[in-house]
Amino acid sequence: MIILVINCGSSSIKYQLFDMKNDDVFDVIAKGIAEKIGLPVGRLQFTAAGKEKIVKDLPIKDHAQGMKLILEALVDPKTGVLKSLDDIEAVGHRIVQGGKYFSKSELVDDDVMKKIEICADFAPLHNPAHILGINAIKAVLPDVPQVVTFDTAFHQTMPAYAYMYALPYEYYEKYDIRRYGAHGTSHQFVAQKGAKFCGLDFENSKIVTCHIGNGSSVTAIVNGHVIDTSMGFSPLEGMIMGTRCGSIDASIIPYILKKEPMSPDELSDLLQKKSGFLGISGKTSDARELDELANSGDQRAKLALKMMTYDVIKLIGSYVAAMNGVDLIVFTGGIGEHNSRLRRRVCENLSYLGLKFDYEANTAWGVDTIISTPESKVKVALITTDEELVIARDTMHIVNTLDD
Repeated sequence: MIILVINCGSSSIKYQLFDMKNDDVFDVIAKGIAEKIGLPVGRLQFTAAGKEKIVKDLPIKDHAQGMKLILEALVDPKTGVLKSLDDIEAVGHRIVQGGKYFSKSELVDDDVMKKIEICADFAPLHNPAHILGINAIKAVLPDVPQVVTFDTAFHQTMPAYAYMYALPYEYYEKYDIRRYGAHGTSHQFVAQKGAKFCGLDFENSKIVTCHIGNGSSVTAIVNGHVIDTSMGFSPLEGMIMGTRCGSIDASIIPYILKKEPMSPDELSDLLQKKSGFLGISGKTSDARELDELANSGDQRAKLALKMMTYDVIKLIGSYVAAMNGVDLIVFTGGIGEHNSRLRRRVCENLSYLGLKFDYEANTAWGVDTIISTPESKVKVALITTDEELVIARDTMHIVNTLDD
């Protein structure tokens, strides 16, 4: 089955084209991104399997045009990979926020679209873009089934005592204010893959997954079910991130507003786009650049990196306590997969668990690797994530049921 997987951001569209035979037999035919949508000059990147990347700078006024350019690239007579758009049998979309409505992937229909729109209040930077992506595909490929996979779905097994905030209960009843989490597709994928890789039974295990990147979250999984996760009502809560502040004392908000009056949107920008690594270092939101700055002696870069490490250590420790033990700790995401220093510093602070760290194995870079020693009481692994593959698998299964 030829499946196009779409991940729409506020100003970008990432895509991968899969040829899915079954869950474990597939080919990635092409992938790329349309970015800087809405700016004077956008960029379209397209890479066919086994060929060099093609980059074009051109205006991309909106998501509809971005999707049109992607589809044209796929069927380009010289560089494309499809004879016709009719070859696309299904389209899968990543949706950041599914709220209380979705605990699994769903076929797109009017009811699903209405609920995604309702949840846009919880993810205003993401859900509206997802809706634009779905509608753009519908305009060009009206008869092709579309499936949506939710970042929040895997976290729907959290108990109420973990997802509730201690606000007046009426705000939960009236406005659905609760913890939803994010990165669920990644957490589920690496937990299942990591358990298999390390010889554990996913449905009879205690696992902590650490998705560490520009956006970061940590999740506790018992017997295949999430019991807690660090992101909350929005992806802002939890640990320090690239430009997000993570968890802070809520009284800081009115305090700042008294000192520096600003609108709700300006305050949101402060917390979402000007804080985190960028806010602490004053120079960059990129962990790789922070490493370079720290190595050259920049104290604020060192502070930002130490804050990240400390947050991960605290979250793992709290989740081990909540689960009453742990069998496997997984590192994934852009930083988790490629920053050996982070993994080492975190694991050196977990010796109380009987964790014995394999320093040589930890030099691995973006390759599935067990980084604990054989005698360690707790297994630790670097596991590469692939959210697009999860979406492609779910899309294949749901569309196949339509033919039954």
